[in-house]
Amino acid sequence: MTNPESSLLGVRFIGSGSAVPDRVLTNQDLAQMVDTNDEWIASRTGIRERHIADGVEDSVANLAAKAGQKAITAAGLNPEDIDLIILSTSTSDDLFGTAGRVQKILGAEKAVAFDLVAACSGFVFGLVTASQYIRTGVYKNILIIGADVLSRWVDWQDRRTCILFGDGAGAVVLQATSQDHPQNNLLGFEMRSDGKGNELLNINYLGNYLGNYLGNYLGRNTFNPITMNGQEVYRFAVRRVPEVIEKSLHKANLEVHDLDWLILHQANQRIIDAVVNRFGIDPAKAVSNMGKYGNTSAASIPIALDEWVQAGKIQKDHLIAIAGFGAGLSWGSAVIRWG
Repeated sequence: MTNPESSLLGVRFIGSGSAVPDRVLTNQDLAQMVDTNDEWIASRTGIRERHIADGVEDSVANLAAKAGQKAITAAGLNPEDIDLIILSTSTSDDLFGTAGRVQKILGAEKAVAFDLVAACSGFVFGLVTASQYIRTGVYKNILIIGADVLSRWVDWQDRRTCILFGDGAGAVVLQATSQDHPQNNLLGFEMRSDGKGNELLNINYLGNYLGNYLGNYLGRNTFNPITMNGQEVYRFAVRRVPEVIEKSLHKANLEVHDLDWLILHQANQRIIDAVVNRFGIDPAKAVSNMGKYGNTSAASIPIALDEWVQAGKIQKDHLIAIAGFGAGLSWGSAVIRWG
């Protein structure tokens, strides 16, 4: 019997990029807005500042396009070479989707473009989705972008949540390897969902209905600000994230100590520390940049990845485990070989 894996193409990761707004909001700034202080925030989250969108120029589409263009350039490609754009975002500029706007800004006229919504797991889910199009030979070059502007949906009077979130975008280009050398650098992955925990973290729709069978709307419709049960989300993350990383490592036939880097969704330094302690690995292998950016949702993993690539820390053939987790509830992990 023919092994179905033998007919699949391989996936390479050939470029990264990121972009954040210029405006910086520090913990000291927040202390002027709500009852908090730098020591309280930093000791509980590891966050000291975050970048916040300031006007139309910092739209999801513009930030995503900036990150995407950097990734395309780093990959040695042109926008016309991109076959597919997947935009992982939960804060779209347009409820009909923002990926098309990104395609237009980039000038990637050949590319199909669509949004993928999976909150803070979005980049991992998008990466795995993109890889399937490549492995089955549908597309050759795919741009996957994680971008969110969560500041739009933060209640800036709620000190439990307003201290956490920032805005930004990160991107990676995936490319099919040749059939002669079908090396697959997506080594293993695992994705999970549990809708029973949906109420723990959400931005719920808030609308006014007329109440008749037509379902007409009255007034302006919008969404509630971010609501989160922080303690329960923390418990969920420290329990489920190590499990899903172990499963993706098992599928890759690797052990945690084989990894060069661990890049978790940048939600809370305590979560990263708990996972590091669970695995007993060198803390220096666990990438952390939330001190500068806060929680940027689907953008956090690719921003961190790109920062380490640009600094020369992540190099070709390094083994990296990434893991996203958050609203849904959703969580997932992938093990990749860079390059």
